[in-house]
Amino acid sequence: MNRISGERNKKQENIILLVLGTLIALGPFSIDAYLPGFASIAVEFNTSISQIGLTLTSYFIGISIGQLAYGPIMDKFGRKRPLLIGLGIYFLSAISCMYSPNLEWLIVSRFFLAIGAAAGMVAAKAMVRDIFPVNEVAGAISVLMLIMGGAPIIAPTVGSFIIDAFGWEMIFLFLAGFSLLMIISVTRFLPESIVPDKEVDLKPKQVAIKYFGILTHSKFWSFAFAGSFAIGAMFAYISGAPKLFMGNFDLSQKEFGLLFGLNAGGLILGSQINRFFLRKFSALQITLFNSVVLVILSFLFLINSIVEMGFIPTAVLIFLMLFLLGFQNPNTTALSLEPFEKKAGRASALIGSLKMILGAFTSFLISLFHSNSSVPLALILLSCLLISFMLLFRFNRKEKKSIRLTET
Repeated sequence: MNRISGERNKKQENIILLVLGTLIALGPFSIDAYLPGFASIAVEFNTSISQIGLTLTSYFIGISIGQLAYGPIMDKFGRKRPLLIGLGIYFLSAISCMYSPNLEWLIVSRFFLAIGAAAGMVAAKAMVRDIFPVNEVAGAISVLMLIMGGAPIIAPTVGSFIIDAFGWEMIFLFLAGFSLLMIISVTRFLPESIVPDKEVDLKPKQVAIKYFGILTHSKFWSFAFAGSFAIGAMFAYISGAPKLFMGNFDLSQKEFGLLFGLNAGGLILGSQINRFFLRKFSALQITLFNSVVLVILSFLFLINSIVEMGFIPTAVLIFLMLFLLGFQNPNTTALSLEPFEKKAGRASALIGSLKMILGAFTSFLISLFHSNSSVPLALILLSCLLISFMLLFRFNRKEKKSIRLTET
């Protein structure tokens, strides 16, 4: 296992984190780059923005299934070969999206685009767990979040300019080129981080049994589901943002791109401040505190939506929630992966899949509401963040009880 130890090669470490961060950013970049084009795509296919939201839902479903598939495959064959195959699938699917003749074709093509992107998301988290000491995983994932967080900042702005100049189809040509760049980077810079385990059984029944064993681990399911519901809240916002800001507040595509990027900046800022907090507090302490504040903010957002307080309170509350979610994602991921080393690929895949399933579900719920009211979005945010808090609180209470029993 290529664990970085002894005299640390800082340059090599930084290059690896840069490539892994870009890989994990491919998933959200594939979402955010085309969001400003929702209105244009709706006009092209003579449908509503809400119906275009189904291309998000199919993407989330694809990335959920894809991650579950790649987990055992990457444990059996290593990280690099399946990753390169996934990037090849992504390239072909991006070209297919570009030439979509109708909405149904685009929905299916986005599904396969997600299958390709899933390889990068699984490989990135698994290789961090492979390479870095367990006490440094949360910090390393925070670095990945810094790079990944750049995607939501850059993507909508880049997307809006490409759409204005060349049309929405060119977004997918851009993504195809980006995937080619990643194929070159992976081939040149990423080491194989594990010895392939030929004993991993890829029969569906055995895969399901192994996943069930990981899922039922107390620490895993507590933090994986808490993190997944938090991510579900984030993707509910992503799916509802075009209608919320371009529909309710009449922002232009460029204005929406800039605002979306600013909000994503909050996510990045939170993930980086988290690294400094980890020097003084445990990941669990930070996550518990943030979950309480997130519930309070989501409740305030619901009140704001009911009384329609306007653009500024809405934008401020969204920014603050994304800022705190920047803490939650790396911490819950690190805490979920902590019990696993040999099964890091499958554990990473299961975490990512759970998050995307919740993302698909919340984005689908958002697509069902055709009114301009932001109350449905607010209710989904509050529900997800409240459930996340309850899972964290329950785990913490059980841990304290267990410690007390051990001491007596």
